[in-house]
Amino acid sequence: MNRLTPIATALILALSAPVLADQAEDIEMLKEQVRELQKKAGGHNLKFSADYRVTADAIEYKMADGSTAKNDGLFANRLEIGMGYQYNENLIFKGLLSYNKAFGESMDRDDYGDFDWVVNENLDDNSLNVKEVYMLYLGDQFLGNNQIPWSFSIGRRPSTNGFLANHREGYDEEKSPLAHSINVEFDGFSLATKLDKITGVDGMAAKICAGRGVSATAAPRFSMPNPEDGSYTPDYAEVPGGLDNTDMIGLIFTPYDDGQYHIKTQYYYANNMIDINQATGQFEDLGNLQNLTLSMEINGIGEFINDFLDDTVLFASVAASQTMPKDNQPMLGSLDDETGYSYWVGAKIPGFFANDSFGFEYNHGSKYWRSFTYGEDTLVGSKIAARGDAFEAYYTIPIIDESLYFQLRYTYIDYDYTGSNGFFGDSGAPMLINDAKNSPFAGMVVESAQDVRAMIRYTY
Repeated sequence: MNRLTPIATALILALSAPVLADQAEDIEMLKEQVRELQKKAGGHNLKFSADYRVTADAIEYKMADGSTAKNDGLFANRLEIGMGYQYNENLIFKGLLSYNKAFGESMDRDDYGDFDWVVNENLDDNSLNVKEVYMLYLGDQFLGNNQIPWSFSIGRRPSTNGFLANHREGYDEEKSPLAHSINVEFDGFSLATKLDKITGVDGMAAKICAGRGVSATAAPRFSMPNPEDGSYTPDYAEVPGGLDNTDMIGLIFTPYDDGQYHIKTQYYYANNMIDINQATGQFEDLGNLQNLTLSMEINGIGEFINDFLDDTVLFASVAASQTMPKDNQPMLGSLDDETGYSYWVGAKIPGFFANDSFGFEYNHGSKYWRSFTYGEDTLVGSKIAARGDAFEAYYTIPIIDESLYFQLRYTYIDYDYTGSNGFFGDSGAPMLINDAKNSPFAGMVVESAQDVRAMIRYTY
């Protein structure tokens, strides 16, 4: 067989280079044409998902003065409409619209123009809440290293129902961040990298998150001069003496995750925590907050010992918080830096049928424990925030696979100190429940709370 000489080979490559370049241009042109056709044909558009549930709750509070407050039949609808669009393999858009309300008219309004019986027939400004909306970019190599894939997202990020809290919701996948210390809707950004390829450690990853919880007090559009002193602040400029920005920055580091054993750590620092000034009735900045959390999960015990152990999930988490007052203003009723701690353990075990399960959880918080879990899905307040003990049990059974399922859940919180669900000033100051029983405001202090919930949920 005749072989080409090096000169002939080089000549062929030189002559074919323009052809290859033209072919590359043609391929890109064809891709663009296909993309446009997909848009017109409806295949390259937003993809929607639906998550609808109906819940019936019986809640009861025992107050420090011995009285009780309860609601034996609180029915609620919740609808979440998810949306997503993937422009290419790197760029993704995500959104989640949420509707969450009690059955019927609440009867606590003065203006009946948006009365619930005709809320969709009247001319009104009825709103639909945006729970999540963000852009996500998936990069192939970080700082030129193709062994470190990375991602960047910005917007109203998925920051509720995170790691470990997802178990009590049925079959939900975990979101970010760690739910032991953060479970609240937030606006911000994240930068994440996977480190397993360069370290050789399964699942090692790091994520930097930052966001803004409160924007500085700004003058509204068409602001008028202050009639008392004649001062004037132009539209959207910071109002002198108003709130400063409340910002948060944190690091989520996963030292190990092989699919069965999960270990996650999280640290965050937040500034300008707020509370209401009792004298003025206005919010004010008080100081800063930091938190450190370590969470672990075992998804399946042992290696194929039996079906029961294979489907058992065990988890544990510990967290510590520290408040840092500034400007001689108390935080949690104290002028000193105060440290609190919390621990949380749980198990999820197989039930009697295919894919049904029982869950059991317990958590405890100390005197100065302060979490950022205002968005936790519990009607009697965040159980994770409890300065005391919280017990929870739930049973989940699928009706049609995991798309339609029923859950029965019981939550009981026994408080040792007041202020568990408060903000960061004197409203969050801890007082022993036994001491509060003898105070003039004993009828305003919750000693214990419980919630029995029945839920049916459809997801698509």
